[in-house]
Amino acid sequence: MSRTRPINCIIPPYILDKLLDSEDREVRQAALDTLLVTARLRGERAVRASLAGAAAPGHGRRTVFDCEQEESLPGAVLARPEDGPESADPSVNKAFDALGVTRDFYKEVFQRDSIDGRGMRLDGYVHFGFQVNNAFWDGRQMLFGDGDGKEFGNLTGSLDVVGHELTHGVTDHLSAFEYHNQSGALNESMSDVFGSLVKQWSLKQTAEEADWLIGVDVWTPGIDGDALRSMKDPGHAFNNPKFGKDPQPDRMSKFIHLPDTKRGDFGGVHFNSGIPNKAFFLTAARIGGFAWKAAGTIWYESLKASSADDQFQDFAGTTFQKAGELFGAGSPEQSAVLSAWQEVEVPVRGVPTGVARVQSFAVNGNGGAGREDGLAAVTRQIGALNDKVTGLAKEVAALKVTR
Repeated sequence: MSRTRPINCIIPPYILDKLLDSEDREVRQAALDTLLVTARLRGERAVRASLAGAAAPGHGRRTVFDCEQEESLPGAVLARPEDGPESADPSVNKAFDALGVTRDFYKEVFQRDSIDGRGMRLDGYVHFGFQVNNAFWDGRQMLFGDGDGKEFGNLTGSLDVVGHELTHGVTDHLSAFEYHNQSGALNESMSDVFGSLVKQWSLKQTAEEADWLIGVDVWTPGIDGDALRSMKDPGHAFNNPKFGKDPQPDRMSKFIHLPDTKRGDFGGVHFNSGIPNKAFFLTAARIGGFAWKAAGTIWYESLKASSADDQFQDFAGTTFQKAGELFGAGSPEQSAVLSAWQEVEVPVRGVPTGVARVQSFAVNGNGGAGREDGLAAVTRQIGALNDKVTGLAKEVAALKVTR
């Protein structure tokens, strides 16, 4: 059954709900206004979805508008076009640059022509509303709030936030993961994965060098070292009196069951995305090097091959299959994919019979057996199975000849 896709925003509802209980009246008001704006944008997107046709190609050209703290996009002022000069407003320039880096990442790494693959123009609206604590992808453009200046900084200040939101558009045009329950958590995870890769690619960081944090630049400027989410360590992105402890699970035995409603985060999509997020981090860390090259390619090709209602197990099987197609059966890359999903307790479909469970091995010095031992074991197992199949085929061919 087809469902209306809600407005995509970087700040999950449970964070804003916490702010409604703040002792600071301005913080409470900003949170309430943000929730109301989100609800209105959701309604507008639902109406547009019933009327919209294909987006006009624009060669990925960027245009940034200034809403001047109003919520009306038609009334926004042109601030910087693709070929225009740099603006005196840092928010305009940050949005312009982040849109360009994300566009160039998809172009250079995956040969994708903008969000829709057909040169979709990239429009950004800064200073959207008064102290709005969020950044939005509404299906056509990016909207950036200024934040309340206390719990949130200006939302143009985080490259991984922009990469996250634009990736929702990429997902819409590829798998179109339905935004509820496990498929919705996969949708959110894809945005975290590629949002983080955009930042890593821009900084030329290896998987080991990257922080694997989402939103660290814009959330709680007064608290060092915390973030909205941690892909490396879901459940440990933050822990403070204002917001409590990060609720994200990092494995299926900790899966959070919530109602499939707006209030229930559509079945916990922002919570349970921690599980596939951790699987990607483990894959990238075990392969090593630049995460966008091998792990990123496996995930991107799997996103292209996925269906809207796929569950974690479906996507895990697709990544295992794509890793084999791209790098070979039994390759270290495929072995890393298999062990990563097994560590987060998601069964992997399509694993040849006879390939034993891969034990957890160390990532950055934490837990399990050694990396080389784990990879070597599974590679030997899959290689032995392939040799056996080859041997049987030769025996059958020999029998045919003798007959």
